[in-house]
Amino acid sequence: MRIQNGKLSAVPVSSRAPGHRPQIQVLYHFRWEHPMRFRGFCSIRCLSRNVFASLFLGAILFSSCGALAQVAPTSTERIFEEAQRAFDQGDFAAAVRGFEQVRRDAPHRKDAWRGLVLCYFRLGDKARGLELAHEAAVRWPNDGETYHLMGFAYFQSGQPEPAIREFLEATELLPNQYEPHLDLALAYLSTKQYQAASEALESAIRLKPAVALPHILLGRAYLNTNRTIPSIHEFNKALSLDPKIPLGHYHLGSAYASLGRSSEAIAEFRKEISLYPDNAEVYYRLGRTLLDSGETEEAVEQLRRSLGLDPKNADAQFALGKALLEVGQPQESIEALRKACVLRPQDPSPYFLLARAYGKVQQQEEAAKALEQYAELKKLQGQTGGMAYRPN
Repeated sequence: MRIQNGKLSAVPVSSRAPGHRPQIQVLYHFRWEHPMRFRGFCSIRCLSRNVFASLFLGAILFSSCGALAQVAPTSTERIFEEAQRAFDQGDFAAAVRGFEQVRRDAPHRKDAWRGLVLCYFRLGDKARGLELAHEAAVRWPNDGETYHLMGFAYFQSGQPEPAIREFLEATELLPNQYEPHLDLALAYLSTKQYQAASEALESAIRLKPAVALPHILLGRAYLNTNRTIPSIHEFNKALSLDPKIPLGHYHLGSAYASLGRSSEAIAEFRKEISLYPDNAEVYYRLGRTLLDSGETEEAVEQLRRSLGLDPKNADAQFALGKALLEVGQPQESIEALRKACVLRPQDPSPYFLLARAYGKVQQQEEAAKALEQYAELKKLQGQTGGMAYRPN
């Protein structure tokens, strides 16, 4: 089944042994970490905090491998159509009532089962959604669409590893369908299996080369495995297919920034902001790149915009504190750096700059305390065997 133009469609079924699960080949892990953090989403995290969760829900489109079921216009069909309309309108409680009745009256209708699974997840009842997906798997064993549904249910329940198993089986049974490959890649991304994600995305692109989203995701996979030039190619390809794809220019700018091509990065970040002006992360990356390029005054402006949208971004607070110190505003710098210390208490870097800022305003006692805290945190880094994260 799939949702297309707001419709849930039925598919033919086959059989498999109950409880059968595919063997898994361990491949490799994808990261959404370089050079940005995906918040909220994707964490998968940004693409921005909310974008990545939206991308996955949009990607779980259950495709049809056959014609729509031939059902006469009966009362059951009418109830299903009403439930479908409620689903399309976002009234998931009403849709559940309709789909449940169809499932009771016509338990062979796989579209009703899948409609219910989607509704329960939209309503936040993950346990019921997962339970129904399991029941569907028993009823329709060895069916690719059911494996796909199970993968969706596991993923949405916060269980990416079993989701990967189900999606792998779905891609084997439905090798020429785009959605299972894309969804498998998304599950790999969430577990940082970058190489596996790349391979699944390459398969999705072969099946639908004119869709922009897989190129964006493949570019991120390449970027996170230090294949920056290929990542730039993928981002440019995505933008050629969809010039307004969310975060397309952002990711391309991030790739340029990682190569030190600051002017190109800045240009791409500005393009992203012109299309989507409410993303705090893009303002932060623009401000940070401006700061690294010596354009400090504009960096202050862009970092303030970022913090206006997301005041809890420790990286932006740190960068703003550094920029304000460089433009001769130590008092304002102290305020930003103290916030960075609160937001990331194990990072010594803000304390070092804080000591400098206190020195500028002749608060020597506070400067000494900040240096002492900096030294203590540096020692802790040695004991734990790593450096606290901070922006470069």
